[in-house]
Amino acid sequence: MNNGKLNEECAVFGVSLTVNEAVGVTYNGLLSLQHRGQECAGIAVISDSSIKCRKDTGLVSEVFADKSLEALPKGNIAVGHTRYSTTGGNKKENAGPFVTEYLTGRIATAHNGNITNAGEIREKLKKFGVRFGATCDSEVVSSLMAYCITKEGGVVSGVARAAEMLKGSFSLVIISGENKLIAIRDPNGFRPLCVGKSAAGYAVASESCALESCGFEFCKDVAPGEVIIIENGEITYQSAVLSKKEGDDRGVCIFEFVYFARPDSVIDGLSVYEARYNMGYALAEEYPVDADVVCGVPDSGLEAAYGYGARSGIPLTAGFVKNRYIGRSFIYPTQTQRDSAVRLKLNPLSANIRAQRVVLVDDSIVRGTTSKKIVQSLKNAGAKEVHVRVSSPPFRYTCHYGTDIDSEDKLIANKMGLDEICSLIGADSLGYISIDGLKRACGKCAEPFCTACFTGNGSFSRDKKDIFE
Repeated sequence: MNNGKLNEECAVFGVSLTVNEAVGVTYNGLLSLQHRGQECAGIAVISDSSIKCRKDTGLVSEVFADKSLEALPKGNIAVGHTRYSTTGGNKKENAGPFVTEYLTGRIATAHNGNITNAGEIREKLKKFGVRFGATCDSEVVSSLMAYCITKEGGVVSGVARAAEMLKGSFSLVIISGENKLIAIRDPNGFRPLCVGKSAAGYAVASESCALESCGFEFCKDVAPGEVIIIENGEITYQSAVLSKKEGDDRGVCIFEFVYFARPDSVIDGLSVYEARYNMGYALAEEYPVDADVVCGVPDSGLEAAYGYGARSGIPLTAGFVKNRYIGRSFIYPTQTQRDSAVRLKLNPLSANIRAQRVVLVDDSIVRGTTSKKIVQSLKNAGAKEVHVRVSSPPFRYTCHYGTDIDSEDKLIANKMGLDEICSLIGADSLGYISIDGLKRACGKCAEPFCTACFTGNGSFSRDKKDIFE
């Protein structure tokens, strides 16, 4: 968690082409998915039936600077990964993709999600002589895949068998030295995954925005529990290879629509932009207020602010100027500088908010520290009143599926009531969207939702046959 904002674990992207441009296309795909993880990046490519990989800590453009991208073989099949760590630390060894050897070949695996039984699987694999060099669950996934491929005697059957053993959330893209690209999504569909096609071949990505940016036409979302195999220009869909546990009604993480995904993406049939607009619309119905202007906190609060303004009739204005060139480079050597860090990224546009009653729309409040600084910055810039509206319900529970939510005792909604939070952040009023309002805003989604971080509903374990037994 960075400055009180939530982070998502990572993004995956893979291509199978008829031309040797896989590395360049994958690089561009990762740039389009950089918002999902800024700590590590990597690309693995098949060359002459072997797999070459380059990965390191840093942004995509940093990892592949100084001609390191050109040093990779061109190849026509590649997989890429960007990472934000929720398990394991931020170090090169934990960067994806993970290249793992098995008896007759190698695979490279990119994983988005969080495997809740990774520790148990790691210990079992160690007993069979498997060695681990990283501390993250993605390495465990790749090692399990390699073990099961050897056990099953085939790449596709081994990957499917390994996936049956995984508990938690996973969207996976795997390439093998046999020139196969395999994509698989867990039976709940916690994390997004989609397929696109161009004249040059196929691509698989965490979000549709990456497909479009790289010239691929969206084909479909990978269905929960589905395995997709792309080989020699042909694509095969194996539906419902993995099945939900009976009575499990969880689905795609609803916070993908609130915050994680880019607004130009479509996930499981629902436009992220439309969902956020609808959240703001619902907020205006649930928490109206007399005010002069509406503004959103960049970036994911902007679309909800549009919806709030449309429903309320209150004019929309730009409340902040965002510095998009800081990246991860600025430092806070003194407490005074740390206290003013928010303004380095978001500076109030005083000409628009001075002497105004402002409705401030944001995507979430986690610990309250960032919200307090943003509200104070508006009042320091001359806002007469600041009414905070939040497009997600209060966070009360830790996430087990790959969202970096703080421990429950640090979540402000577990320590204070609505009025107390309002007072702490210095707002004149505060309103969170209801869970029902959020679900209505996302009503066009083809899959059910996981809202466990708000409600606490749902166990995070699944019973699966153990291949080790």
